[in-house]
Amino acid sequence: MCTLARIEWEAEMSKRAVVAVVVISVLSLGVVGAQSPAGPKETSEEFEAKLGYRTGIITLPGGLATIRMPESFRYIGPEGSRRLLTEAWGNPPGSAEGVLGMLVPADVSPLDKEGWGIVITYDEDGYVNDDDAASIDYTKMLKQMQDATIEANKEREKEGFDPVTVIGWAEPPSYDAAAHKLYWAKELAFGPGDDHTLNYNIRVLGRRGVLVLNAVANMGQLESIRGETKGILSAVDFNEGHRYTDYLPSTDKAATYGIAGLIVGATAAKAGFFKVLLVGILAFKKILVVGGIALLAALKKFFGSKTTTTAPAETPANS
Repeated sequence: MCTLARIEWEAEMSKRAVVAVVVISVLSLGVVGAQSPAGPKETSEEFEAKLGYRTGIITLPGGLATIRMPESFRYIGPEGSRRLLTEAWGNPPGSAEGVLGMLVPADVSPLDKEGWGIVITYDEDGYVNDDDAASIDYTKMLKQMQDATIEANKEREKEGFDPVTVIGWAEPPSYDAAAHKLYWAKELAFGPGDDHTLNYNIRVLGRRGVLVLNAVANMGQLESIRGETKGILSAVDFNEGHRYTDYLPSTDKAATYGIAGLIVGATAAKAGFFKVLLVGILAFKKILVVGGIALLAALKKFFGSKTTTTAPAETPANS
């Protein structure tokens, strides 16, 4: 690929990745009070009893991966996750699309104010080459994301929205090259408020894609989540045939981004509105998003045809 063309494409993808952060902030502007998880004929205890908590060894749907559950967590399957995300936390039905399950702390109810969870999904974008992992300048990357967010805020102001700010790394990126596992966390601020959002990310690289584990909470829960991260990382593994080392270059699809793309947000940026929307919804769990149709109409103009953009074609090295 022409070096200049590649640089221009990667710069454009980096700028578009900030859309994920923008949508989070947009959603913060159209919310109302928490929705009750239980109807008039169902108590909170009855609702929680039907979530289907499981412990022990969990095989994710499709036999994709296995979770050896830490004692400090409980697993909820796809249907229980759907009920928790939509009926208890008040998110639209689309928020549960593609969710393979959730991990929730064993010592607190997900219906309590202090409750939080880790949502598990799978991005089948192809094998992510990790050759760039050792050479990434995370300080420079953070500055680029902050600058891109400032630029995106200009568009937000035109739409009448408050700015969103990437405060910094709540947890600097860390990649285990032997296990092919990655984690990082960002601290985000919306408008002039003092309450900051914690966006904690865990990725497990596989043969055909990446397991995505996202925990979104407030900054006060950082230490709790940080203390659980290593246990979660060691507990989740792809099954045989789906592992990173099972990749066959001659037949398997390769992703168009590397480790840097995972962190900046290449996956979310190119996935389009509905996939990115999940990121924003989970940032404001337990609240009911309103005006969804109007929000979609506004953001369609922002996305336009960008979500279909692909990398420039490869060209001879001497071009």
